[in-house]
Amino acid sequence: MAKIPARLENHPSVRAVRERPADTPAPVIDADWLRKLCLDAGVDDVGFVPLNHPDLGSEVEHAEHALPGARSYICLVARMNRDNVRSPARSVANQEFHRTGEVLNEAAYRIVRALEDAGHRAINPSIAFPMEMGRYPGRIWVVAHKPIAVAAGMGAMGIHRNVIHPKYGNFILLGTILVAAEISEHGQQLDYNPCLECKLCVAACPVGAISKDGGFDWMACSTHNYREFMGGFTEWVETIADSKDGEEFRDRVSDSENASMWQSLTFKPNYKAAYCLAVCPAGEDVLPPYLDDRRAFMDTVLKPLQDKVEPIYVLADSEAKAHVEKRFPHKLTIEVTGGHRPPR
Repeated sequence: MAKIPARLENHPSVRAVRERPADTPAPVIDADWLRKLCLDAGVDDVGFVPLNHPDLGSEVEHAEHALPGARSYICLVARMNRDNVRSPARSVANQEFHRTGEVLNEAAYRIVRALEDAGHRAINPSIAFPMEMGRYPGRIWVVAHKPIAVAAGMGAMGIHRNVIHPKYGNFILLGTILVAAEISEHGQQLDYNPCLECKLCVAACPVGAISKDGGFDWMACSTHNYREFMGGFTEWVETIADSKDGEEFRDRVSDSENASMWQSLTFKPNYKAAYCLAVCPAGEDVLPPYLDDRRAFMDTVLKPLQDKVEPIYVLADSEAKAHVEKRFPHKLTIEVTGGHRPPR
């Protein structure tokens, strides 16, 4: 051990450490041991990736900032219950997202505790929120879970911009652990894409954010689906500030919108759609009903989401607004700013 100030030599804690047998952690973590640890902690699949993976160069700086000395990523996969995600009742679908997220964060906590007990430094960033809001509007996430999952062989990106696991499809949530040690074996990227290119996600998206040629309108997606996250919350607060009294505020924001915002603030934010996930038939465990009877699959999974009468949040004069009015005239378009600040 390194030399310390003489005044500390007789401290009881120092003496206890000096007298304890040396316990040097293995320089390389055994992949089989680590995989069993992760599965026993409650995840459904796991993959390992070195920090210097050629496809993850943009992540290195952020990973080393979060855990100086980081050497490896541990990608965690937790499976969601499919019919909960598919339900037109948004409370059911959102509960599934949040509950699975809790399971995944809890598993990550347990894994990091076991790694620490084994002498390895490790951290488990949140699978979603909380994030580094001091960086907003720049990059607020600690690590990018999706590219790490792809590099670890946990799936491939579908045209809806979600990772599709070869077995569980896109009914998964992802987490990442950073560890300051090498791992004996690494995952390999899939040599195929589980995405069927069936375009059901294109048909389901209420704002037309996913195009048939693979294009993606992030602004349309975030404006609606994340309405009760940062942007929508900012606009809601500004609406309160701009209203001269309660009566004017109630004219500008409906009772159901206020109730929904209260619910998001109280019980975690509510996603407005995520229909692209709900209708995706990819993945070996997910695929059989689609193969058995495509018409029945679309009638029971796709059509209820398309037919649902609901508000759709769009930017004024946007392609998303035109898409809703053309494809889903029974849905109510509500023009919003999405909380985006006008240029100064």
